[in-house]
Amino acid sequence: MSAIEPGWYKDPVDPRTQRYWDGEGWLGDPIPADAVPPAGTPTAVTATPVASTATTASAPTPSTKASTRPSTTPTKAPSAWPAGPTTGAGPRDGPSGPSGPSGPRGPSGPGGPAGWPGFPQQPLLTEPRPHGLRLASAGSRFVARLVDILAVSVLCVIANAWFAIEYWRDIKPYLAGYTRFIQSGQTNVESLPVPPESATFLLLLMGFVATAVWFAYEVPATSNSGQTLGKRLLGIKVVRLESEENLGFGRAFRRWSRLGLPTLLWAACCGVTFLLQVIDCLFVVIDRPLRQALHDKGAATVVIEVPRPGRPETERTAVSEPTTTGGHHADPR
Repeated sequence: MSAIEPGWYKDPVDPRTQRYWDGEGWLGDPIPADAVPPAGTPTAVTATPVASTATTASAPTPSTKASTRPSTTPTKAPSAWPAGPTTGAGPRDGPSGPSGPSGPRGPSGPGGPAGWPGFPQQPLLTEPRPHGLRLASAGSRFVARLVDILAVSVLCVIANAWFAIEYWRDIKPYLAGYTRFIQSGQTNVESLPVPPESATFLLLLMGFVATAVWFAYEVPATSNSGQTLGKRLLGIKVVRLESEENLGFGRAFRRWSRLGLPTLLWAACCGVTFLLQVIDCLFVVIDRPLRQALHDKGAATVVIEVPRPGRPETERTAVSEPTTTGGHHADPR
């Protein structure tokens, strides 16, 4: 006998539905996950769907009573037992032995359901939709970031124009002296020209101005609307992980600072910080399941697609809360 009490639970194969668990197997037809379960035990028996390669259960004979239970040994374990908690920690007392989810092979056998003791957490069958909205693809995020980089670069050229001219005036004599040193074939390094200190200062100052321009371009925009110019053109948006409220200045600055502040050290670190920024953005490709960059993880944000006319895949889907009946939650914890 299973240690999980009878009741309505989410179907582990299709989380959009819920079914009745009688302690040994599923009973009755599935109903929508957000529907109010009927009172009592279902009177109809529906065999648990299995893969095409599995052996299908034979239909009950007319003389079989409606309350007949299916076999306690499911043909496919993941679809025949209630789904475990999404955190990977199973219920306190899970069934074991030949009639438990581990089947005849014991707890180490393959095909055990996610969340039960002895089995690793299985990935979700469908892509998560934060707040019912579709996640932005890595490609759209990269294109949006490229648009933002071009926009910030144009602004930086304007803001740093005077500093760039002064820097060229200071560094030009040094470059000319260094060129003469190379062409003359000298080997005495002590005769190498030394770049002026003013040029180094101007270079650091231009890095500071570029960082300030990037801050002014991105932080207020994401704080108020979640969209920069690039994200607006690509139809994507930054939202909080826990709600759809505006990020606010603090959350927007925390998200930007992890990516933007290393720009101050470009000149001092010979491009190492630039490499770290690239890795931060590329993390979207390998992160699962929310496709977060490192700066998203630091600020607890996620990038979603904004619903657009003519694009039904971007429309918001209903987010259902776990249903309860008789004191049992739809997802047993």
